[in-house]
Amino acid sequence: MPPSVGKAQQTAVLLCIDDSPDLLECEKAFLETFGYTVLTAPSGSKGLELASTHAIDVAIVDYFMPEMNGHEFAIEMRRLRPQAPIIMLSGTVDVPKQALKLVDAFIPKDCLSSELLPVIARLHGSECYLSLV
Repeated sequence: MPPSVGKAQQTAVLLCIDDSPDLLECEKAFLETFGYTVLTAPSGSKGLELASTHAIDVAIVDYFMPEMNGHEFAIEMRRLRPQAPIIMLSGTVDVPKQALKLVDAFIPKDCLSSELLPVIARLHGSECYLSLV
């Protein structure tokens, strides 16, 4: 692997937010194999706490969560870190249009394995993942 590929990936910090601990664990393990630094949060409010203390390159958030859903998180994240791209995930495609307008990409959870890396690379401005896949 060329040095530039590893270096570009290692500088990206991803914030993954989902109320499913199993999915969070899988996302973290998967993304770390590609050299990303991955922070995880079990709720939108915990995700915002992390985003307030860490430089986040891309936020990945589930839409359907108790307490604070992905739409509410996106509103607050835009206030906190307006430049950070947000990827919204959902197990259903029934996500309100006003929520989708606040995010940079939407990925159905059943397409996560094929779409997540290319979308992160596009939003983070790096095509390095192609060398790793």
